[in-house]
Amino acid sequence: MNKSVRVRYAPSPTGYPHVGNIRTALFNWLFARHYGGSFIVRIEDTDVTRKVEGAIKAILDGLRWLGLDWDEGPEVGGKYGPYFQSQRLEKYHEVAQRLIAQDNAYYCYCSTQRLEEMRAEQVQRKQPPGYDRRCRNLSQEERAKKEAEDITPVVRFKTPLEGQTRFNDLIRDDVAFENSNIDDFVLLKSDGYPTYHLANIIDDHLMEISHVLRAEEWLSSTPRHLLMYRALGFEPPKFAHLPMILAPGRAKLSKRHGAMSITEYYEQGYLPEAMVNFLALLGWSLDDKTEILTRQELIGNFSLERISRTAALFNQDKLDWMNGVYIRSLTADEFFTAVEPYLMKDELAGKALISSEKYVKDILPLIQERARTLVEVAELAQFFFVEELAYDSTLLIGKNMSRESATRALEVSQQRLGQLEAFDAESLEVVLRPLAVELGLKTGQLFGTLRVAVTGRTAAPPLFQTMAVLGKERCLRRIEAALDRLRGLSS
Repeated sequence: MNKSVRVRYAPSPTGYPHVGNIRTALFNWLFARHYGGSFIVRIEDTDVTRKVEGAIKAILDGLRWLGLDWDEGPEVGGKYGPYFQSQRLEKYHEVAQRLIAQDNAYYCYCSTQRLEEMRAEQVQRKQPPGYDRRCRNLSQEERAKKEAEDITPVVRFKTPLEGQTRFNDLIRDDVAFENSNIDDFVLLKSDGYPTYHLANIIDDHLMEISHVLRAEEWLSSTPRHLLMYRALGFEPPKFAHLPMILAPGRAKLSKRHGAMSITEYYEQGYLPEAMVNFLALLGWSLDDKTEILTRQELIGNFSLERISRTAALFNQDKLDWMNGVYIRSLTADEFFTAVEPYLMKDELAGKALISSEKYVKDILPLIQERARTLVEVAELAQFFFVEELAYDSTLLIGKNMSRESATRALEVSQQRLGQLEAFDAESLEVVLRPLAVELGLKTGQLFGTLRVAVTGRTAAPPLFQTMAVLGKERCLRRIEAALDRLRGLSS
């Protein structure tokens, strides 16, 4: 790099940040950290009619949760501030007036009604929609007449009618657009607020942004921005347009397929380390096989050359698998710290945690091996927290077993377990494993019946460890309740 890397993440608080938006933030952050540059956060809050209450907090909280620290921006400041566009209106008006004075922009007095009728006609004629430039060449007398009608105009850019605008995209190589296909777009709205096209290039210039890494949807806007850079005599930054994120089957990503806000991923119990790893692989890869990468490995290896031009597919199963890998990598203390807030939100788990933190901490290592998200831990561990189990009694009768053989298995198990002094996993295995042979059963049959009896489930953590944590008295009570169920079944 010939000059220091300065990149920005510039969200609009018109909604909560979704995965595509946050993926853009992550790629900018990784790029800055890889090159020892600066990551700037700028809030583009000029669309006042669509501003969502609480969105700014959600954006900043989401970045913090993922560990994407910013060098300049809200809360941390910086010499290029302010970092809210609503506080920079004077700069935008100055530049708009300069463009008008240079004959690169003009006032447009067309009403909303006229513009809607114009677009309807264009659609009917199957023409590409765009402003018809009615106000582009108004005489001084015509402008004076419009102003006398007390019409608040917008400011439009005077796009060249001929030629091409070309640029080299750092991901897509050479890109060219015909100027004749670019309409005279709005720079300043009638409410005095700038459009994205005006505000972002002024801010990028004044904040000395070196690279703009943004979503592919902005590719068609880039020639507009380059025309403005040229008109103002500004050196443009380098552009890189990131691939789209699509749902499986290449459909548009919807909430059903994973397009949730980053806040919802936190609420559903995903770890920030897993989310960073997963999002980094949506359009970027180290090679064709490496899936698990630490934050430092991502920073050390990140480059634009490894970003794909084709759309990335959002795979929810892969995210769940990856989150499970990260959950299992936590120490017991780390796992408890991570899962405690989610347990407290669950009535049964919360009561158990308040009653005996040690009991819950004994349970967690058994659940940690099976959990894919933190929020499902309470449900996976529910049978540890209830007094009476609810299940289908026929589940006590395993494959190729009868009611009688299942009853006999539980009766003998109850007797042998009652004689145990030490009720730990090792002692349980010493008693129960040979018991299957004694009863003429396969170990899977005996253990399956016992598993349903003590947990109410056919799939649960390892049986002996589970019984040891449940304790002798609770296991014996549950086996007795299971025997009552079996005796109540018809032969």
